[in-house]
Amino acid sequence: MQASRSTFQHRSRADGCPGPLPRCRPRVQRSRGRNCVVLNAIDDEGTSGKSIDAAGAGATWSSPGWLTQLNMLWSGKGNIPVADAKPDDIKDLLGGALFQALYKWMQESGPVYLLPTGPVSSFLVISDPAAAKHVLRGTDNPQRPLYGKGLVAEVAQFLFGDGFAISGGDAWRVRRKAVAPSLHRAYLETMISRVFAPSAVFLADKLHADPAAGNSTQPQPVNMEAAFSQLTLDVIGKAVFNYDFNALTTDSPLIQAVYTALKETETRATDLLPYWKVPFLCAIVPRQRKAAAAVQLIRDTTTALIKQCKAMVDEEEIAAASAASAEGKEYINAADPSVLRFLIAAREEVDSTQLRDDLLSMLVAGHETTGSALTWTLYLLAQNPDKMAIAQAEVDAVMGARRSPTIADYMALRYVMRCVCESMRLYPHPPVLLRRAFAADTLPGGYKVVKGQDVMISVYNIHRSKAVWDSPEAFLPERFGPLDGPVPSEQNTDFRYIPFSGGPRKCVGDQFALMEAVVSLAVLLREFDLSLVPNQTIGMTTGATIHTTNGLYMYARARIAAAKSVALVAT
Repeated sequence: MQASRSTFQHRSRADGCPGPLPRCRPRVQRSRGRNCVVLNAIDDEGTSGKSIDAAGAGATWSSPGWLTQLNMLWSGKGNIPVADAKPDDIKDLLGGALFQALYKWMQESGPVYLLPTGPVSSFLVISDPAAAKHVLRGTDNPQRPLYGKGLVAEVAQFLFGDGFAISGGDAWRVRRKAVAPSLHRAYLETMISRVFAPSAVFLADKLHADPAAGNSTQPQPVNMEAAFSQLTLDVIGKAVFNYDFNALTTDSPLIQAVYTALKETETRATDLLPYWKVPFLCAIVPRQRKAAAAVQLIRDTTTALIKQCKAMVDEEEIAAASAASAEGKEYINAADPSVLRFLIAAREEVDSTQLRDDLLSMLVAGHETTGSALTWTLYLLAQNPDKMAIAQAEVDAVMGARRSPTIADYMALRYVMRCVCESMRLYPHPPVLLRRAFAADTLPGGYKVVKGQDVMISVYNIHRSKAVWDSPEAFLPERFGPLDGPVPSEQNTDFRYIPFSGGPRKCVGDQFALMEAVVSLAVLLREFDLSLVPNQTIGMTTGATIHTTNGLYMYARARIAAAKSVALVAT
């Protein structure tokens, strides 16, 4: 259902300008897309704000930016401003806060700008909803494929192989068609009762029982970011593989392996020299050896689970799955409703390596993103006690004495859903999306894109732009309109809200993630009063999603009403 723009508290330019800043007519700078030699990143002076001629005239053979300025003269006139990246900005970028640097440059350069990353490389950074919509809808579009994953595939192939997360074109369409049916409605509803709710209740029981979790007269801090990472790994293990990683009770090396691998993909995307393309160097450089070991652990685990499941699926089950498909019904194995079981029984996958790569995409992405979403939602609620009180009141009214939410409860927890959605606006996962132009193109606003140009859509910038949202830095779950209205999406916000991307490559697991987050949050809000440990600094870094720098430490004090109902259920 298409909602009117007035339903949502966002703003569009009255003058028709696509950009979020007053400087809508870009200052002319020289660019040549992917082959642009723009080294402002190491030039203290920079050329931002100068005309082409002025930039060239100001260059000397001894100035740090002479190569930048000389190339700008050679490369032909462009109409996209170049970010004035300073050395301190680059320190932030290399330190893992790339999305924050992109936000700074958006404020300086406008909604669309060129970011130099090396002697022959650059990113076209997009912070405008209309331009983002154009690129996302043109990504792997069978009618007009203007953009593809590009750099994402290059930097993440070592992790995802040929999985649907990074494949493109016809290969991606085949993979997506095979995997998407496994996430049908009956499966998702089953996950609430079989996986999401029981796993969240298990975490709650752990917090109740463990004095270190705050259930004592002298409460001790709990790292809720770590707890959510463990919870979501357990969930994805059961939901995708029917396997219990038992991460909530034992230290799982897989969590760190996932984070290490994702951090490596992001670092590769911004490396000035892609030395990781040289096998010899990958074998001796400590960073690459660590990443390779992490990926091997993830792949070995996934391969073992596939082998185990294949041994359990017989011809009778395959026939049942085939019959359900022929009748247009949603097949699900009552004893093992996992994605892996569905794919093997439906014979949608025949190659073990391809199956491994596809499921690995779901394992890594599904665990990482939802854990981050839960972390930042709880952080924002703790910072806004009035919103926390509304969310807890809704949970109490909907769930009553029930500890485990049902599908009906999930549908009724509309304010909690808005809290999760607003959290993903402020802290999107991932904060940037990478694409590459297959052909020359023109973005809304007249910005020219050359063939081969790497494009970076800054979801973080769009979600925090003053030109797009009222009070963009504020946590306002109510901003999305009436609670009985539609859940915000890229469609009903006209790509102003894109936490799950959009277009053909929109996240296939968006409903899975929302259900898991809302159910998990409801269980904890019902049973605990959660507050931030004072005097901690909550910094941000990234590993594909936004993490805290040092954890999210909170006190989890049992709520009196919830404690009584827990005791009642126990008896």
